[in-house]
Formats: sequence, structure tokens, C-alpha cells
Amino acid sequence: MEGVDYLADERRKAEFDVNEMKIVWAGSRHNFGLADRISKLVANDPGFSKEGRTMLPRKELFKNTLRKAAYAWKRIIELRLSEEEAAKLRHFVDEPAFTDLHWGMFIPAIKGQGTDEQQKKWLPLAYKMQIIGCYAQTELGHGSNVQGLETTATFDPQTDEFVIHSPTLTSSKWWPGGLGKVSTHAVVYARLITNGKDYGINGFIVQLRSLEDHKPLPGVTVGDIGMKFGNGAYNTMDNGVLRFDHVRIPRDQMLMRVSQVTREGKYVQSDVPRQLLYGTMVYVRQTIVADASSALSRAVCIATRYSAVRRQFGSQNGGQEIQVIDYKTQQSRLFPLLASAYAFRFVGEWLKWLYTDVTQRLQANDFSTLPEAHACTAGLKSLTTTATADGIEECRKLCGGHGYLCSSGLPELFAVYVPACTYEGDNTVLLLQVARFLMKTVSQLGSGKKPVGTISYMGRIEHLMQCRSDVKQAKDWLKPSAVVEAFEARAARMSVACAQNLSKFDNPEEGFAELAADLAEAAVAHCQLIVVSKFIEKLQQDIPGEGVKQQLEVLCGIYYLFLLHKHQGDFLGTGYITSKQASLANDQLRALYSQLRPNAISLVDAFNYTDHFLDSILGRYDGNVYPKLYEAAWKDPLNQSDIADGFHEYIRPLLKQQLRTARL
Repeated sequence: MEGVDYLADERRKAEFDVNEMKIVWAGSRHNFGLADRISKLVANDPGFSKEGRTMLPRKELFKNTLRKAAYAWKRIIELRLSEEEAAKLRHFVDEPAFTDLHWGMFIPAIKGQGTDEQQKKWLPLAYKMQIIGCYAQTELGHGSNVQGLETTATFDPQTDEFVIHSPTLTSSKWWPGGLGKVSTHAVVYARLITNGKDYGINGFIVQLRSLEDHKPLPGVTVGDIGMKFGNGAYNTMDNGVLRFDHVRIPRDQMLMRVSQVTREGKYVQSDVPRQLLYGTMVYVRQTIVADASSALSRAVCIATRYSAVRRQFGSQNGGQEIQVIDYKTQQSRLFPLLASAYAFRFVGEWLKWLYTDVTQRLQANDFSTLPEAHACTAGLKSLTTTATADGIEECRKLCGGHGYLCSSGLPELFAVYVPACTYEGDNTVLLLQVARFLMKTVSQLGSGKKPVGTISYMGRIEHLMQCRSDVKQAKDWLKPSAVVEAFEARAARMSVACAQNLSKFDNPEEGFAELAADLAEAAVAHCQLIVVSKFIEKLQQDIPGEGVKQQLEVLCGIYYLFLLHKHQGDFLGTGYITSKQASLANDQLRALYSQLRPNAISLVDAFNYTDHFLDSILGRYDGNVYPKLYEAAWKDPLNQSDIADGFHEYIRPLLKQQLRTARL
């Protein structure tokens, strides 16, 4: 039945104002109003329909994405949308496209690494989309190890040009989105060579295709790298391969904000500090953390709504079966993911503030907070993307067999999201970068240099190495001070243990390689402490509506107690808590699941996602799942005829053979 809200009873159970929670989730009334208006604009526009996307062949799928990207640009111009509104519109169109790298990497790279003159020349063209750019860094043979890239940019003083060249097969640029078939230009990262000397990796603006007929320019070999994981998903994007055969570009197309090559071929560092380049990296990684909360919340919204609709077992005297969401096993898997979505949202807000703060400091030549900002963004990118990729897959399992259908929205969401664990820094490599920062911090503790920001807890190392939890009953685990100290003590003790083990090696690098797994775990402990601390800090802010704050306290408790339960070995092994206290934490966690249960549907409603954006029959706002699943099945191309293509060639002969055999 259309128009019936099958989840209405669930919504009546809410113990808080859902509209107020929507504002908290969005970050402000302005953000909420903007997202609400643009998401509905996209949802109500047939030009952005997602109908049948997962069933399209690759070429049709890609062409459909080109159509949507062009249509989105047309609507942006017609409606005179601001940059902020246009970015939201692209977000809610919800389809990986060449525009992602153009706006998300190409333009920021020129803004961050180009001189004022270069920005004046290239940015107006990029903003008007008169050129379309991508970001060509990763190669066939190197990704995480940027210093190992093989593409060369050799300066020729005779012609005042750089010669861009791919000397080996493995130096082929591989993976850049938008490169395969669309981009006219790329920011290409290559080894700068002048006067026979290699000065390491620099960025260059290189034109790839003619602006007249779009054909690759002489010396440029470029194409798509092929089908990727999943139906639809990233197959809407033309991830590309690119090779250069001695392609010449003017000297002034080297991005020269930080370093230049003179007309004579001399390599010179500018007055602008190299550290400014990290600003772009911090920016990109903080947006990835924000995207993690968006992707995880979508999966959780689908799984929570469907868990309330789906009933299995337990009927008495012919009555209704039990809602799946009422099973404790379902709650113990689902509710921590719901809490994580909120936790990642709030740490993402804080990272946005951190990026602004670091940028202002860098411009004032203050680099003091840069190492911490780099470690934070690297660690939180790794932590949140790993948890989100695993969480989306868990949500699919929580939806049972129907979660495996493309119409559930979960397989495509997983396939779109999971590359985040690799791009912009492999997650394990990033954790080891955080570990290096932690080891350096521990080594400096005796020097009088006071740790600040997210590592300020290290300044109380003597106390944290000795203290023990004073939790005596389950509800003591709801005290923020008890929780923060537990996570601080765990992180500090794991870092100190790693540092002590490292000191036993004559060669520190050999030790780092040998202890890499332990170091990565210490980095995870540090990053989880940051997320827990930022969630608790959020609760100390002015939050409208008592009911809203109460629900956030429940979510926060579930988040940190679930982590404590999951990593119980760390907390027990470092000696901060006893097995009895761990058991009390688990008792409190179960109690919080019961408190969350009546509010679960309203907490996912607070994400304010339209059915168009979710693109999931299982996650429909009205809960009208079964008729819609049945209806969708008949739209599959296989059901366009009663007799399948191929029946007469392959199935009929088999059947006839069986009939003849049966007569013998």
C-alpha cells in the first residue's frame, strides 16, 4: 500500500525532538537548511533518477554519468548556486564522476601549490569548466611510496621547457579518476631533473587532450583501466592509465609556489615554506573523515529501518513474529555502528576546525601544530575508513539475504566506499606514520618539551603508567573522567611498551619493521582516544533539547564501551582494568542498548536522507519493503520475456536429451 508509514509506531516511541537532532547532525541550522533544500531539489528532479543504474552495461552507465554531470552543471548555472550549494548538489547526485577529482583534487592542488600568477591563469578556466582536470600521482608500480614515483620531468634550457616522460611500464600513471576519457588537463607528479640532478617529486600542469576535438595530444597515451568491483559503483568513473613519450610543456607549468626552476635551469626554493603543501593533504583527509560518517550513516539507516520492518521467529498463538531489531544479537552488532556514525560526524567537525586553525598558523609561519595535524588526519582517515568499510558490510549481513540484492543499496554503497581504505594513503601505512609521531613524542618526554593538543595526555605519563580504574559498579562507566582516563592509560602504555621494545634494537628502522604490527595497534589506540574525547567534548557544548543531549550521551556510551569490550585484551593486558571491571562495562553496554532501542528509528531519521539519496528498498522511509522488492524484481532485463535468450540454443537440447533418456 502506498502512503502508509509502516514505521510510524517506531517513530512515536522517540524520546527526543528529531528536528533538533537533525540540526545537531548537520552541524548548524544553516547546514541543515542547505542540505535539506538541495537534497530535495535533487530527489525531485527526474534528470537525477537512479532507476536501473546497477543493470546498465559499462558504456551506457558511463554515458549516463556524463549526462548527469552535464545536467548538474546546467542546473547549477540556471539556479545560480553558490560554490557551497553546488558542492552539496554534486554530493546528493551521488554518483562517482570526473567532477569529483576536478573539484576535489585538481583545483585544490593549483590553489595550494600554484603561484598567484598560475592561479590567475588556470583557476578561472577550471571554475568555468572550460578545462577539466584530474590528479595524476599514483603509478602502476607505486602508490603509497610517492618518493618512488618514476615519471620524469627533465628541464631543457634550450627551449625553456620540461620534457615529461614515462621511462618504464611501471611509471604509467594508473587510477586517476576522470583521466580515462574526460580530462583535458592533469596535475602530474614527476621527478624534477635539471642540470642532471634529481630534485625529487614536483607537480606539473600538463594538457592531455585537444580542446578542439578532444583527441590525445602527440606523445600522450591515455585510456580507461577497466571494470572495477561492484555493479554501478565506481564503474561510473573513468579511472585512467596515462603514459608520456617525451611530452614538452612550458617551464611555467611547473607548480612553483614552493620551488622554481629559473630560465637558466637553476632549482630554487621560494620564501614560501614547504610545509604549506601539507595544508592540501590535511584538507583532503579531513573531507574523507566527513565522508566516512556520511557513508556509514547511510548503511546504518538502511539496516536499522529494515531491522524494524523484518520479523522472524517467536510468534505465540498465531501472533506476530518478533522484530529482528529486538534481538540482542542484532542490537550488539547494529547499535555500535549507529553510535560510530555519530562519533565520526563529530570528530569530522573537529577536524574541520583543526584544518582552519593549521591553515591560519601556516600562513603566519607557525608550523608548531603541523606534525600533530598531520598525525591526526592520517590516523583518523585510517581509523574511520576501515571502520566504515567494515560497518557497511556488517549492515549488509544484518539485512540477511535481501541485503545481497542490489536493490537494497548496500552492495553498491560498499563497492563505492571501500577504495577509501586505499586512496589518499593506504590505511596501514598511515597508521605507521602515526606510530612514528607517537614514538618521537615518547622519546622527547624527558626533554622538557610539553606535549600539546591530542597528545597532551602524554605529559601525564608517570600517572598514566601507574593509575588503576576505580570503577566499582556498572554505572561508574558512564562517568566521562573514568572513560577518558581508561583510553589515555591504554594508549600511553601501548606507546611506551613499543618505545621500550624499539630501544632493544641496534638499528631503529629494523626495529620499526619488526614491531610494525604492535606499532599500528598503538596508533589505533591513540586515534580511538581522540574520537572518544571529541565525542565527550561535544556533549559538553550547548545542545538544544534535553532529550537530544540524553540520546547523544547514550550513543557516546555505546561507542566507547563497545570499543572497550572489543579491545578488552588491550585494557586488561596493560593492567588498567580488572576482568571484573571489564564485565561491568559489558553490563552497562547492554543496558545502553535497551535505552537506545525505542529511539533507533528516530536517530536514523535525524540523518535526514531522502529515499532518492539512500537508493534502497530496504531503507525506505515508509518501511513498505516487500511490495517494492517484488515490484523491482520484475524490472530486471531477464524478465522482459518469459523465454530466456539462449533457451533454444542451450536449454531445449538438454531437456530433449533428458526426455529421450527417460524412455529407454
